[in-house]
Amino acid sequence: MPVPVGAYAGQPSCFDRMKVGFMIGFSVGMATGGLFGGFNALRYGLRGAELLKNVGKVMVQGGGSFGTFMAIGAGIRC
Repeated sequence: MPVPVGAYAGQPSCFDRMKVGFMIGFSVGMATGGLFGGFNALRYGLRGAELLKNVGKVMVQGGGSFGTFMAIGAGIRC
């Protein structure tokens, strides 16, 4: 019985590992940005649209920065 050929014939490439590292880091950064940004915005007394805009901005910034560092770390390990 022949072995099915998937997307990877062997190990994933270095670029694929960096993409996965970025996505994991982006997800973790978004989650922590939501927690810390939400608590911080509520502490400042933001409500409604201001709250959502502020928390969304903090989540994207946290996700982007942590994702970048995770991608760089994965690239170094290749």
